[in-house]
Amino acid sequence: MINPTNFISDLVSRITEAGQSLKGIDSGNSVDTKTLCDHLISEKGEAIGVALAKEILARYKAFNMKEKLDFFLLLLHEFGTDNNAIEKAFQDWKKNEKSSAREIHLATEPKSIELISRLNRVKGATSDIVEMRNDLIGFLKSNPELIALDNDFKHLFTSWFNRGFLELKSIDWSTSAEILERIIKYEAVHEIQGWDDLRRRVVEPDRRLFAYFHPAMINEPLIFVEVALVNSVPDAIQPILAADREAIDPEKANTAAFYSISNCQPGLRGISFGNFLIKKAAMELKHEFPTIKNLITLSPIPGLGRWIDAEIQKPSGFLKDSQLAFIQDFKVSNKLPKNKNDVAALREIAACYLVHARSAKGGAYDPVAKFHLGNGACLKNIHANANLGKTSGGHWKDWGVMVNYEYKLQDIEKNHEAFINDNIVIHSSEVQSLVKKGMK
Repeated sequence: MINPTNFISDLVSRITEAGQSLKGIDSGNSVDTKTLCDHLISEKGEAIGVALAKEILARYKAFNMKEKLDFFLLLLHEFGTDNNAIEKAFQDWKKNEKSSAREIHLATEPKSIELISRLNRVKGATSDIVEMRNDLIGFLKSNPELIALDNDFKHLFTSWFNRGFLELKSIDWSTSAEILERIIKYEAVHEIQGWDDLRRRVVEPDRRLFAYFHPAMINEPLIFVEVALVNSVPDAIQPILAADREAIDPEKANTAAFYSISNCQPGLRGISFGNFLIKKAAMELKHEFPTIKNLITLSPIPGLGRWIDAEIQKPSGFLKDSQLAFIQDFKVSNKLPKNKNDVAALREIAACYLVHARSAKGGAYDPVAKFHLGNGACLKNIHANANLGKTSGGHWKDWGVMVNYEYKLQDIEKNHEAFINDNIVIHSSEVQSLVKKGMK
């Protein structure tokens, strides 16, 4: 039987000894960092493991960018899979030993996954590890071999940030100043111009802002969506954001317009929350306001300008010569189309782009289109001169065009399957008419 007094005394002694040894290690020495990581993986004691994890995390924070790259390369090359263990598990499986198939699965898991999991045992470490992955992402282009390590982070994050752990919160003026400041900072679509602008977006009776949070990052929104309650489908962003606009009675609104969705944590890139957020927010809104009939977005198309420039430089035959000439004329004049015929021509080009343009990896070329279509939305309508603020002064990222994606709860799964499985963009008859005119 273990004597509790001796056990606790021994535990305190081990932590003290570990603390002394850690303080004596040069944080710039990658060999010593490996030793720390080795001990963390092999340590069975919870307390000593936490002490080791704290030191590794503190050391990582103090690293410069070169040292961080060295750390990731260390994890990649020294904390991969155990080939001997894989071979043994495979041989056991060939002998049909009991549970051998499960052992193969366990043996193929790289040590880096266990290491990252143990780092996360430190209180508050989840944010640090998300930021660590953000650093890793920055190295991927110049060090593509690190993609394997990035997949380890993604594998863990998919589990850690499971939908069941996420909490939807409605953000209003009673929300903590710390979170409100982060909302201002993280807004990625339509910049929030200070506290007065934020107040209009969260306090006005016909406005709502919903955010997802994780219990391990209670003051850090993961993603948020801004909603305008309106009486018709919006065709421009300026009236929604205008400081002098008149609020409407939300009880009489028939449309919920999702006009901005911002991912807040770059380190969680590739971990999808948006589809859960929109569906959950939609249900909340329909419960609060039974008059809401239309769930629709007013979305940018950030890939349009890049795609148009690529077509000008190296025509693929997708656009007609007359359309290319049309585009080049406006680029030279540094003005957006204004008259009826030119606006119609731009909408036709945008419709062809959204319905037919595909990325080299497959799927929609436009990232926002890919997001909404993948969530089961229908491409409802296309509006020129809908975001003049962003395009004034020759800004051609989206040519001032914005899009409505419609969410019909009964059609979401069907639309999602068509897009994901068959690469079909579900779109309205009005968009189809634009496509036909644009491709004649």
